[in-house]
Amino acid sequence: MQTRATVTVRGLVQGVAFRHHTRETALRHHVTGWVRNLPTGEVQGCFEGDEAAVEKLVEWCHRGPSRAMVEQVIIERCDYRGEFASFEIRY
Repeated sequence: MQTRATVTVRGLVQGVAFRHHTRETALRHHVTGWVRNLPTGEVQGCFEGDEAAVEKLVEWCHRGPSRAMVEQVIIERCDYRGEFASFEIRY
């Protein structure tokens, strides 16, 4: 089953390569979508793919890379749209 999730990650998540590691993790799990920094200091991502793979990426966001200090992850689950061909870092 295919699914989509949008996450907003709060805490010390900018300046610690969070976007880079999110992309690497997404590619490893064959998840498509994007990740970006928000002006609020949060990181936001939109993930699409196999439900189990998307869940692994969402779970990873609760930890993030070693230098991150994740305080909260807000998750919005949506219907799969199939609109992404790859996973990108948005600026």
